[in-house]
Amino acid sequence: MSANFTVPLLLRGQIIDEATVEFGGRRGAVSFRAPDLSRHLNELTLSTPSRMADLYAISLDEIFDFLAALGKRLHPADNPHLQQAFELSRLTSGLSDSILRHHYDAIPSFFERDIVRDLAERLIGIDYLEGWVEQPATLLPETRLSIRAVGARAVHIIAGNVPVVGVTTVIRNAVTRSDAIIKTPSNDPLTTAAVVRTMIDMAPDHPITRHVSVAYWKGGDQQIEAHLYDPGRIEKIIAWGGFAGIKHLTQYLQPGLDLITLDPKHSATIIGLEAFADDATLDSIAKRLALDVGVLNQEGCVNARVVYVQSGTDAAGLERANALGKRLFAALQSLPDHLSTPHKAFDPELKAELDALAFVEDEFRLYGGRTNEGAVIVSQSDSSVDFARMLACRVANIVPIDDIETAVRSVNSYTQTIGIFPESLKLALRDRLAFQGAQRLVSLGGAATLMRTPQPQDGIEPLRRSVKWITDETADGDYLASMAVS
Repeated sequence: MSANFTVPLLLRGQIIDEATVEFGGRRGAVSFRAPDLSRHLNELTLSTPSRMADLYAISLDEIFDFLAALGKRLHPADNPHLQQAFELSRLTSGLSDSILRHHYDAIPSFFERDIVRDLAERLIGIDYLEGWVEQPATLLPETRLSIRAVGARAVHIIAGNVPVVGVTTVIRNAVTRSDAIIKTPSNDPLTTAAVVRTMIDMAPDHPITRHVSVAYWKGGDQQIEAHLYDPGRIEKIIAWGGFAGIKHLTQYLQPGLDLITLDPKHSATIIGLEAFADDATLDSIAKRLALDVGVLNQEGCVNARVVYVQSGTDAAGLERANALGKRLFAALQSLPDHLSTPHKAFDPELKAELDALAFVEDEFRLYGGRTNEGAVIVSQSDSSVDFARMLACRVANIVPIDDIETAVRSVNSYTQTIGIFPESLKLALRDRLAFQGAQRLVSLGGAATLMRTPQPQDGIEPLRRSVKWITDETADGDYLASMAVS
C-alpha cells in the first residue's frame, strides 16, 4: 500500500512534519513517512540536565490539573489527531476495529485527576515527588537522612499491541517530572503522537510539553542509537521489546545508563478439580476463562495460552477436560466485540500447526480452528503442544493434569500472569508460584480486566525505577569533627 500517512516528529513543543523517509508498517499492511531523525539529534536530547529545573517550578497539583485538562481534549470523536491515529491503527494493529475503538474511547479516563494522583501516590509517593522527605531517626542520632525522587532523562521504546502503552508513558513522564524521548512502534506510530500533539495544541510552552518528544526511527539504526544511548545525554532506557530487541540494547549499556526492561511474557491458567462440581460451575469457569484467553484477541502478555486443569488424565478426566474445551470455544465466540473478535490477521504458521493436529487426533482434540475464529486444543495427556509459545489469535491449549504440582513446575521467569480457580487454590499456591518466577496472580477471568489498579509490573516497580532516588545526609559538625580525633 502507498504511504498515505505522515508520522511527525514532535520535538519539545514543536511539530516537524517534513516527512522525507519512508518506513514499512508491521504486517506489511501499510507504509508511512516520517522526518529524518538524524537531522535533529542534537535538539532531541537534553544535554544540559539543569534545563529540567522548569519542571520543578510547578507543583504536582498543577501537573495533575494539566493532565486532566489534556484528557478532556482526547475524546476521539472531537480530536482529529486521534482520528488519524485510529485510521492508521486499523491497518497496522492486530486488534479489530471494535476493540481499538473501545480502547481509544477509554483514553480520556486515564487522565482523570483522581486516577493520576492515585498512580503517583501508590507507585512512588507524592511526598517524595514533591520534596525532600526526612527519614526516621537511625542508630546514629547525630545524623539525619532525607530522600527525594527526581525525574530522569529517558528514552522510552514502547510496544504497540495496545494503545494504552503510549498513553500511560506520557502520564508517567509528567508525574515523575522526567524528560522523555518516546520511540513509537511500527504497528502504532501515531497514537502517542496524537496525545502529545494535542498537548502541543493546548500548551506548547508548558514545561510538561517541553520535556516530551515523540519520534519514529527503525530499530537498530546505529547513527541514531549511538547518539541517544549515551549517559551524557540520557540516564534511563525503558524498553518494551522482544528478546532480540532487548539484547540489541545491551551493547550500549555502560556506567550511568540504566536499562529497565518490560519484555514479553507468557501467561497461563491453573484450574482445580472444583471447576467440575456441576454443569453450572463449569459453564461459569468457561466464561471466565474465555476472558483471560480472548480479551485483546490474545495480543497481550496477560492473556492465557496454556491452561492446566486438574481434571485427571484417565478416561473420565479427559472427558471432563474435553467438556471444558468445548464450552470454552463457545464462550470465546460469545465475547462482546469490544473485547474480542475473530482475528483479522490470523498467524498463518499457527494455522498450519492447527491443521496438522487433524493427523494426531489421539493426542489432541481440536475445537474450532477452521478459519480465524480461534480454537481450543485439548491435550489428551498431561503435555502441552510443542508450539505453545506460538499460541495467539484466541487459541488456547487445555492440558489435563492429575496433580497441581505439574502446573506449578511449569512456571518460570517468563511467566507473567496466572489466572487461578478456586481462590483457595490461589492462596495455597501463591508463595510457591512466586518462588518459581510468576509475577502476577489473579482470580480466573481477571487477567485483562483487573489491570486499572496501579501495581508492580513484570516483577518490578518500573515507575520507582524510572526516577532517581537522591539522598541528603546531614550531621552535627562537632560530631563529625570528633571522628577525626583519636
